[in-house]
Amino acid sequence: MKQKTLALLLKIVIVGVAVCAAVVYAAIIPETGKSLAELGGGEFAPMLTPWLVFVSLTALPVAAALVLAFVIAVNIGRGRSFCMRNAKLLAVISVLAAVDSAYFLIGILVLFFLGMNHPGIFILSLMVCFAGLAVTVAAAALSHYARKAAVLQEQNDLTI
Repeated sequence: MKQKTLALLLKIVIVGVAVCAAVVYAAIIPETGKSLAELGGGEFAPMLTPWLVFVSLTALPVAAALVLAFVIAVNIGRGRSFCMRNAKLLAVISVLAAVDSAYFLIGILVLFFLGMNHPGIFILSLMVCFAGLAVTVAAAALSHYARKAAVLQEQNDLTI
């Protein structure tokens, strides 16, 4: 596959993920929250606003990571697959995923101990934290290898 084709496919996937995330954050989470809040005769209604604010804040690092991933795709399309900038951007994506996962874990724990989190939702939320951890590790590994490849490419460019 050619680099330009790969870059185009990456951009399409990133935009697709962004659209899916927007639908999840703008429609699915609020509607699901409203449905859950109405259960039990409105017993959970006071918990809706704190949960929506808490979950909505997790969208910020996700959006930032998607923008950075798009920049990496642009660099790949320009023939700069293995450059220090991509390695640094991947490292930033790794940090964003780690921070978002830590924030989410701390948040679900706080809400659980305040009695604003159901044990089933808590367990499901732990799976979301694990997915964030997986993104953290994958981005860190890609950053490491991109950095090594960039160093090798720089050394290769200096040889005659």
